[in-house]
Amino acid sequence: MSSLVAFPGQGAQQAGMLHRLPSGAEALLEQASDVLGEQVLNLDSEHALQGTRAVQLCLLLAGVAWARWLLQRAPAPDYVAGLSIGAYPAAVVAEALDFTDALRLVALRGSLMQHAYPQGYGMTALSGLDLACVERLLAEVADEVYLANLNSDNQIVIAGSDRGMAEVARRARGQGQGVARRLAVSVPSHCKLLDEPARELAAAFAKVQLHRPRITWLSGTRARPVHDPEQLRDDLAGNMARVVDWRGLLGNAYERGVRLHIEVPPGSVLSGLARPVFEQGRVVAVESTRGDTLEALLRQEVAHRR
Repeated sequence: MSSLVAFPGQGAQQAGMLHRLPSGAEALLEQASDVLGEQVLNLDSEHALQGTRAVQLCLLLAGVAWARWLLQRAPAPDYVAGLSIGAYPAAVVAEALDFTDALRLVALRGSLMQHAYPQGYGMTALSGLDLACVERLLAEVADEVYLANLNSDNQIVIAGSDRGMAEVARRARGQGQGVARRLAVSVPSHCKLLDEPARELAAAFAKVQLHRPRITWLSGTRARPVHDPEQLRDDLAGNMARVVDWRGLLGNAYERGVRLHIEVPPGSVLSGLARPVFEQGRVVAVESTRGDTLEALLRQEVAHRR
């Protein structure tokens, strides 16, 4: 049996999240402030989190801080994975991407996305509809709205213009099925609307050195492990404009023997998506689990592998 540590994406952010990091995170926050030339503790206010750049930097910082705290207490997991921006802290923890490079790239990523679509766009989660139904609705509307995330058998996310998403939601309700929920994401991620920002980010990635992950890194867009640094570079740079197959990633992880899924803060959204897949295993969120319990679970997985 194996273990997976998962990092949440945009929409999981919480006001004050950087002020609730584990002990020992002070040095990480200070390093980030020096690299970015700003006080990063100012990024997690409700006002600041209205901006995509602040959200993505907060999720990077929280993911790295909590994962390092976990690794100080327990054996390393077999796999790491992150949804969208969560792929960046996962790559840092896997030692494939340097933390200082990640800071600069995520700051640029957030800025590019924010400036490309400052208003009038976003993402909406649809529940209770299968993929064929969602694709049919998207084809009918055809108004700057696209498939974005395959999160689970029961949840598909679309991205695009406010008008287009509202029309898809209206038609879904008109059929007497499906629930639409607007996500706390102010940009149309994981669709072709972000092709140009992705190309600009790729140019910045070309100047950064990446390494083979020391912990197996699962791609949210390919739904499989990526070991080659050049493939990892392409994946990280382009994932903002590519459909996320989180459902496929979790299925791949289960087939590879993962039976322990641990979600780092903030929140427990990924845990909810994982529970139906890991019915024969254990799904926990760091935010609601005692530290000694997490340590015991990871050590138990190591013992089982032996």
